[in-house]
Amino acid sequence: MTGRILCAVLGASAAFGQSFEVASVKPAVNEAGKPIRVAFRGGPGTDDPGRATFENFTMSNLIDVAFSTDYNHVSGPDWMLVQPMFNIAVNVPAGTSKEQFGVMMQNLLRERFHPAYHYEKKEATTYDLVVAKNGPKFKESGPPPDAPAGPPPAPGPAKIGPDGFPVLPAGRGMAMMNNVARMRLPGTMAELADILSGQVASPVSDATGLKGKYDIDLHWSTRRLAADAGDDPGPSIFDAVREQLGLTLQAKKGPIDVLVVDHVDKTPTEN
Repeated sequence: MTGRILCAVLGASAAFGQSFEVASVKPAVNEAGKPIRVAFRGGPGTDDPGRATFENFTMSNLIDVAFSTDYNHVSGPDWMLVQPMFNIAVNVPAGTSKEQFGVMMQNLLRERFHPAYHYEKKEATTYDLVVAKNGPKFKESGPPPDAPAGPPPAPGPAKIGPDGFPVLPAGRGMAMMNNVARMRLPGTMAELADILSGQVASPVSDATGLKGKYDIDLHWSTRRLAADAGDDPGPSIFDAVREQLGLTLQAKKGPIDVLVVDHVDKTPTEN
């Protein structure tokens, strides 16, 4: 599928009204040398389905959300992985599904950043997420707590807790600061595999056979994959998955579909 055809498909989907009621897209402004928090809150399947916010998301991050993929399945200009970053807030129509939310994100990118892209296949290292020898170390999720009255609190700066890892509010969330990260996920193994794909820099498939919804709490060091890890404060993502969750990432080779970005604007059109 060529970039022109794909953009035409996105244009057709917009005709069916799959767009956000209100959308604000702004370049993120961060102080040089200060920690940057990357956060995504709200949307379908969360305790705030009518509002979704993206904080310090790169273009690659936004494409990942729009197409339910990860940056290992996306190829494009190097800047998409780093700068600029964007802060986005959207009002989501009532009853929107996760699939519809993805289409709305695709349409938002089309309207504000005018992308063109196509698909190619390439050989790559991939991973299967499997249950380790002694079994999983997490529990199935209970019923969600009652939503607090009033609007959700505005995102604030992340903090490092006594254990040396980011502090997260209750519910679903993820934060990375000072080369350490924490993720909290009430969700499926397929959702966990999607998130892990971005952390191990390779596609991850759910091969656990676990079909429920689970409470996942995971912390790790983002520097353990780097040559200059030094005196690192925590486990690699591979060790964390095994030690904290009772799961294993098994490597294999295989073909993957890659979305190749031929063009996308660095600066969004006006809100």
